[in-house]
Amino acid sequence: MSGLSQSLLAPAALVIDDLHQQKRLWLSKLVVDNFRNYQKANLQINASSVVLNGPNGAGKTNLLEAISLLAPGRGMRRARHQHWPNASSQTLHWSVAATVQSADGEVQIGSGVMQDAEHAGRVMRLEGQTVSQTEVSDYISVSWLAPHMDGIFVDSPNARRRFLDRLVIAFDSAHIGRMARYEKALRQRSILLTDEQSDASWLKSLEAVLAETAVAVTAARQTLIRDLNEEAENGWLGFPGVRLGLVGDTEQWLADMPALQVEDKLMAAAKTARLAGDTAMPGPHVSDLQATHLASQTPAYLASTGQQKALLIAVVLAHARLQERRLGKSPLMLLDDVVAHLDADRRSALFEAVSLLGGQCWYSGSDRQQFDDLTGKAQFVLVRPASRSDQTPEFEVQ
Repeated sequence: MSGLSQSLLAPAALVIDDLHQQKRLWLSKLVVDNFRNYQKANLQINASSVVLNGPNGAGKTNLLEAISLLAPGRGMRRARHQHWPNASSQTLHWSVAATVQSADGEVQIGSGVMQDAEHAGRVMRLEGQTVSQTEVSDYISVSWLAPHMDGIFVDSPNARRRFLDRLVIAFDSAHIGRMARYEKALRQRSILLTDEQSDASWLKSLEAVLAETAVAVTAARQTLIRDLNEEAENGWLGFPGVRLGLVGDTEQWLADMPALQVEDKLMAAAKTARLAGDTAMPGPHVSDLQATHLASQTPAYLASTGQQKALLIAVVLAHARLQERRLGKSPLMLLDDVVAHLDADRRSALFEAVSLLGGQCWYSGSDRQQFDDLTGKAQFVLVRPASRSDQTPEFEVQ
């Protein structure tokens, strides 16, 4: 990472209008090393919209994934760090670094695995110093849409919970630690319950931690949903109005009783299940996110494929608008092959919506004509696939 950080210190020319400058968050330089099909790549950015164009398999999505790893979490594909290094390198090292611009100034952010060891973990860097994911979240927020998310409303509840938690973190970086504590305690409880010699007092202590953290996690999720619904219910620029809701025992109890009483109820439920030989317990790990198409009052999971995609885009746009209104700046947006399945009117509406948000947006797609509306407004980058696995895709800025 240190080598990459050094290379990022050169000033980057940025061409950007003043209309929404105070709300903008953008990358002016991106450097990728030994990541996916990239051995080394360096891209200067001089526009508020970037279109990555090229054939399938060239490396467009890989580049967007690299950008997503500048923010907290496991990135756009939720891969393990062992899967990120270039396959031909025979090393576990990889890194991505960027010059991030905002109204608050310029900052260098990096992410990667520095040690060539199986147990080596990913680190985050801010101005060359190793920092926590929570600290990085104060400087960059990234939202994305990718093809694998198209079925989120009919996918597993776990996928919807992950999606929701990512939305929460944009406003509440402490949610990262909250979720980590909860999941760690849940794993420890599960392990202890399989041990016949486990200490009942230790189990009770873990369940107390779980109960307290469960209430905090649920409250954070509910706060985000309440605020997001205010933005999402009226729709925007042709995208439908949508209402979100969170369903689960903890959510229902919090609606009917004080938080401390809910903690007691969670602990009692965990103890009852434990004494009955059941490892399950209620909590935010079994809650589910639901969405409703307001115009038709149709649950999202019953909506058509096209309606589901429009609803998902509507939620992400509403979340970005909420960030602009509450935090004073829009997130960096990554839209991977999103426009390919939109008709011309919806594409135009999406381009207009993103432009009004003011933040930088990275699009990807294989059909250049689908982005004609952005001609003269975006930086087009043709991604040419490498001819061999030990080579790097080439960029042609158009």
